Order: sequence, then C-alpha cells, then structure tokens
Amino acid sequence: MADERTLLIVDAANVVGSVPDGWWRDRHGAAVRLRDALVPLAGDGLPGLPGPVDVVLVVEGAARGIAPVPGVRVEPAPGSGDDRIVELASAAGGRSCVVVTADRELRRRVEAHGARCLGPRAVRPLPPGR
Repeated sequence: MADERTLLIVDAANVVGSVPDGWWRDRHGAAVRLRDALVPLAGDGLPGLPGPVDVVLVVEGAARGIAPVPGVRVEPAPGSGDDRIVELASAAGGRSCVVVTADRELRRRVEAHGARCLGPRAVRPLPPGR
C-alpha cells in the first residue's frame, strides 16, 4: 500500500537564508536549529497540510554533517541541494509532495514532477519586528 502521508521536503539553504539573523556566521548551527524547529511539523503538519507528514530536510555544504532526529529525516546532498530535492520529488511516486523553497527555478523543476510549493515562511516565520 502506498504511503498516505504527505512528503514535506525543505530546502535548508533557502529557508535558513530567508531571514537575515546571522546564519552566515554558523551555517551548520543554523541548519540544526531549522531541523529542530521542523520536528513538531511531523505530527502537526502546517495550515492547509494536516499531519502527520514525512519531513525531509535537504542540506548541503557546511550543513551536510547534521544528524536526523525523530520526525525529521536529513538528506545530505552530495552536490547540488536543488538536484537532490528534484530527485526526491520525482521519486514521490504519486504521493502528495510539498517542497518548501523560494527558489523560482527549483519550484519550476519540482512542479514538473507534480509537487506543490510553499515559501520559507510556511516553516520559518519572520521574527517579531521584521
């Protein structure tokens, strides 16, 4: 039987980079904080995307070494994070797939495989005062 849970793929580099909070000083730490913030989404989902969902965080570069935690699978991209995200979306096999990114070209590529897209604020709201 096909998995009924929605596959929620998060573009770590794009989401982390969407808020200028000093992430560039510690890219690895920023990815860890994002991973940890995604944990509740595995059970709760998002507005318009009820849980449970399978959360996959795609990391690249300095963030490649972070470990998965219960609720969040971490996929280190051997090369381009965008290419790995497209591979995962194309392998969804007809199951609902949502990709979180603001990257227009990546959105176009995953939508060609039937994924729908949400912007970074879906998983990482702006801090107060921004």
